[in-house]
Amino acid sequence: MVRKIAWVTMTVLAVLVGVYGGLAIFTPAIRPPLLQNLFDTVPIAVITHLAGGLIAIIVGAFQVNSRLRARFLPAHRWLGRLYVGAVVVSATAGFTLALGSHGGLVAHVGFGMMAVCWLFSTSNAYRYIRAGDTVTHRQWMLRSYALTLAAVTLRLYLPAFQMAGYGFDTSYPLISWIAWVPNLLIVEWFILTQRGRTAPTG
Repeated sequence: MVRKIAWVTMTVLAVLVGVYGGLAIFTPAIRPPLLQNLFDTVPIAVITHLAGGLIAIIVGAFQVNSRLRARFLPAHRWLGRLYVGAVVVSATAGFTLALGSHGGLVAHVGFGMMAVCWLFSTSNAYRYIRAGDTVTHRQWMLRSYALTLAAVTLRLYLPAFQMAGYGFDTSYPLISWIAWVPNLLIVEWFILTQRGRTAPTG
Protein backbone atom coordinates (compact mmCIF):
# COMPACT_ATOMS: atom_id res chain seq x y z
CA MET A 1 0.00 0.00 0.00
CA VAL A 2 2.82 2.41 0.88
CA ARG A 3 4.49 1.76 -2.47
CA LYS A 4 1.22 2.34 -4.32
CA ILE A 5 0.62 5.64 -2.54
CA ALA A 6 4.21 6.71 -3.23
CA TRP A 7 3.91 5.83 -6.93
CA VAL A 8 0.58 7.63 -7.31
CA THR A 9 1.94 10.74 -5.58
CA MET A 10 5.07 10.69 -7.70
CA THR A 11 3.08 10.21 -10.89
CA VAL A 12 0.65 13.03 -10.13
CA LEU A 13 3.55 15.41 -9.45
CA ALA A 14 5.37 14.21 -12.57
CA VAL A 15 2.33 14.74 -14.78
CA LEU A 16 1.70 18.19 -13.30
CA VAL A 17 5.27 19.26 -13.97
CA GLY A 18 5.12 17.76 -17.46
CA VAL A 19 1.89 19.62 -18.23
CA TYR A 20 3.42 22.82 -16.89
CA GLY A 21 6.40 22.34 -19.21
CA GLY A 22 4.07 21.95 -22.18
CA LEU A 23 2.06 25.02 -21.22
CA ALA A 24 5.25 27.03 -20.75
CA ILE A 25 6.22 26.30 -24.35
CA PHE A 26 2.96 27.59 -25.79
CA THR A 27 1.76 30.08 -23.14
CA PRO A 28 4.19 32.94 -22.53
CA ALA A 29 1.94 34.47 -19.87
CA ILE A 30 2.71 31.71 -17.35
CA ARG A 31 6.49 31.88 -17.71
CA PRO A 32 8.43 33.32 -14.75
CA PRO A 33 10.97 36.02 -15.66
CA LEU A 34 13.96 33.64 -15.61
CA LEU A 35 12.27 31.24 -18.01
CA GLN A 36 11.07 34.05 -20.26
CA ASN A 37 14.63 35.32 -20.46
CA LEU A 38 15.73 31.89 -21.71
CA PHE A 39 13.01 31.93 -24.35
CA ASP A 40 14.25 35.34 -25.46
CA THR A 41 17.93 34.40 -25.59
CA VAL A 42 18.16 30.64 -26.34
CA PRO A 43 14.68 29.60 -27.53
CA ILE A 44 15.69 26.40 -29.31
CA ALA A 45 17.61 25.04 -26.32
CA VAL A 46 14.87 25.81 -23.79
CA ILE A 47 12.05 24.48 -26.00
CA THR A 48 14.02 21.30 -26.70
CA HIS A 49 14.80 20.86 -23.01
CA LEU A 50 11.20 21.35 -21.93
CA ALA A 51 9.72 19.20 -24.68
CA GLY A 52 12.08 16.29 -24.09
CA GLY A 53 11.72 16.64 -20.34
CA LEU A 54 7.93 16.58 -20.32
CA ILE A 55 7.92 13.38 -22.39
CA ALA A 56 10.55 11.75 -20.18
CA ILE A 57 8.93 12.65 -16.87
CA ILE A 58 5.44 11.44 -17.87
CA VAL A 59 6.52 8.31 -19.73
CA GLY A 60 9.07 7.39 -17.07
CA ALA A 61 6.49 7.39 -14.29
CA PHE A 62 4.68 4.51 -15.95
CA GLN A 63 7.89 2.74 -16.98
CA VAL A 64 9.05 2.25 -13.39
CA ASN A 65 5.78 0.63 -12.30
CA SER A 66 6.52 -3.12 -12.17
CA ARG A 67 2.87 -4.19 -12.53
CA LEU A 68 2.31 -2.09 -15.63
CA ARG A 69 5.64 -3.26 -17.03
CA ALA A 70 4.73 -6.93 -16.62
CA ARG A 71 1.22 -6.49 -18.00
CA PHE A 72 2.11 -4.37 -21.02
CA LEU A 73 5.63 -5.51 -21.91
CA PRO A 74 5.51 -4.60 -25.66
CA ALA A 75 4.29 -1.09 -24.78
CA HIS A 76 6.99 -0.89 -22.10
CA ARG A 77 9.67 -1.59 -24.71
CA TRP A 78 8.42 1.04 -27.15
CA LEU A 79 7.88 3.62 -24.43
CA GLY A 80 11.38 2.86 -23.19
CA ARG A 81 12.78 3.84 -26.57
CA LEU A 82 10.74 7.04 -26.44
CA TYR A 83 12.02 7.77 -22.94
CA VAL A 84 15.66 7.28 -23.94
CA GLY A 85 15.25 9.56 -26.96
CA ALA A 86 13.52 12.22 -24.87
CA VAL A 87 16.27 12.15 -22.24
CA VAL A 88 19.03 12.44 -24.83
CA VAL A 89 17.34 15.47 -26.36
CA SER A 90 16.45 17.14 -23.05
CA ALA A 91 19.75 16.43 -21.29
CA THR A 92 21.82 17.68 -24.22
CA ALA A 93 19.83 20.91 -24.30
CA GLY A 94 19.98 21.06 -20.51
CA PHE A 95 23.77 20.90 -20.55
CA THR A 96 23.81 23.81 -22.97
CA LEU A 97 21.49 25.79 -20.71
CA ALA A 98 23.62 24.91 -17.66
CA LEU A 99 26.62 26.70 -19.15
CA GLY A 100 24.72 29.98 -18.95
CA SER A 101 22.45 29.27 -15.99
CA HIS A 102 21.66 31.84 -13.33
CA GLY A 103 23.68 31.43 -10.13
CA GLY A 104 27.28 31.51 -11.31
CA LEU A 105 29.84 28.72 -11.42
CA VAL A 106 28.21 26.63 -8.67
CA ALA A 107 24.94 26.47 -10.62
CA HIS A 108 26.73 25.90 -13.94
CA VAL A 109 28.54 22.87 -12.50
CA GLY A 110 25.48 21.60 -10.59
CA PHE A 111 23.11 21.64 -13.53
CA GLY A 112 25.84 20.53 -15.92
CA MET A 113 26.70 17.50 -13.78
CA MET A 114 23.03 16.63 -13.54
CA ALA A 115 22.74 16.61 -17.33
CA VAL A 116 25.85 14.43 -17.67
CA CYS A 117 24.63 11.97 -15.02
CA TRP A 118 21.20 11.88 -16.65
CA LEU A 119 22.72 10.95 -20.00
CA PHE A 120 25.11 8.45 -18.41
CA SER A 121 22.49 6.61 -16.37
CA THR A 122 20.02 6.47 -19.26
CA SER A 123 22.62 5.22 -21.74
CA ASN A 124 23.65 2.54 -19.24
CA ALA A 125 20.02 1.47 -18.80
CA TYR A 126 19.71 1.13 -22.58
CA ARG A 127 23.04 -0.68 -22.89
CA TYR A 128 22.15 -3.29 -20.28
CA ILE A 129 18.71 -4.05 -21.69
CA ARG A 130 20.30 -4.51 -25.11
CA ALA A 131 22.64 -7.02 -23.45
CA GLY A 132 19.68 -8.84 -21.89
CA ASP A 133 20.56 -7.90 -18.30
CA THR A 134 17.13 -6.82 -17.03
CA VAL A 135 18.15 -6.51 -13.37
CA THR A 136 20.98 -4.06 -13.99
CA HIS A 137 18.83 -2.30 -16.60
CA ARG A 138 16.15 -1.62 -13.99
CA GLN A 139 18.70 -0.32 -11.50
CA TRP A 140 20.08 2.17 -14.01
CA MET A 141 16.59 3.08 -15.11
CA LEU A 142 15.71 3.96 -11.51
CA ARG A 143 18.77 6.17 -11.33
CA SER A 144 17.82 7.82 -14.60
CA TYR A 145 14.27 8.52 -13.49
CA ALA A 146 15.48 9.85 -10.14
CA LEU A 147 17.35 12.47 -12.16
CA THR A 148 14.30 13.09 -14.33
CA LEU A 149 12.36 13.83 -11.14
CA ALA A 150 14.75 16.69 -10.41
CA ALA A 151 12.20 18.70 -12.40
CA VAL A 152 9.75 18.02 -9.56
CA THR A 153 12.10 18.47 -6.61
CA LEU A 154 13.49 21.72 -8.02
CA ARG A 155 9.98 23.15 -8.14
CA LEU A 156 9.35 22.03 -4.57
CA TYR A 157 12.58 23.51 -3.22
CA LEU A 158 12.22 26.91 -4.89
CA PRO A 159 9.09 28.01 -2.99
CA ALA A 160 10.29 26.23 0.16
CA PHE A 161 13.47 28.32 0.24
CA GLN A 162 11.51 31.49 -0.48
CA MET A 163 9.10 30.77 2.38
CA ALA A 164 12.10 30.17 4.62
CA GLY A 165 13.31 33.67 3.82
CA TYR A 166 16.16 32.85 1.42
CA GLY A 167 16.49 34.99 -1.69
CA PHE A 168 16.55 33.49 -5.17
CA ASP A 169 20.18 34.45 -5.78
CA THR A 170 21.22 32.69 -2.57
CA SER A 171 19.12 29.55 -2.93
CA TYR A 172 19.35 28.82 -6.66
CA PRO A 173 23.01 27.68 -6.71
CA LEU A 174 22.28 25.31 -3.81
CA ILE A 175 19.12 24.02 -5.49
CA SER A 176 21.15 23.23 -8.61
CA TRP A 177 22.66 20.41 -6.52
CA ILE A 178 20.00 19.39 -4.00
CA ALA A 179 17.38 19.07 -6.74
CA TRP A 180 19.06 15.86 -7.90
CA VAL A 181 21.80 14.57 -5.56
CA PRO A 182 19.39 13.49 -2.76
CA ASN A 183 17.20 11.80 -5.39
CA LEU A 184 20.14 9.66 -6.44
CA LEU A 185 21.07 8.85 -2.85
CA ILE A 186 17.52 7.68 -2.11
CA VAL A 187 17.52 5.45 -5.19
CA GLU A 188 20.93 4.01 -4.29
CA TRP A 189 19.61 3.17 -0.82
CA PHE A 190 16.57 1.51 -2.40
CA ILE A 191 18.73 -0.54 -4.79
CA LEU A 192 20.98 -1.67 -1.95
CA THR A 193 18.02 -2.76 0.19
CA GLN A 194 16.56 -4.68 -2.74
CA ARG A 195 19.89 -6.45 -3.29
CA GLY A 196 19.93 -7.38 0.37
CA ARG A 197 16.50 -8.95 0.15
CA THR A 198 17.35 -11.00 -2.94
CA ALA A 199 20.87 -12.04 -1.92
CA PRO A 200 21.36 -15.76 -1.19
CA THR A 201 21.42 -16.62 2.51
CA GLY A 202 23.55 -19.72 2.35
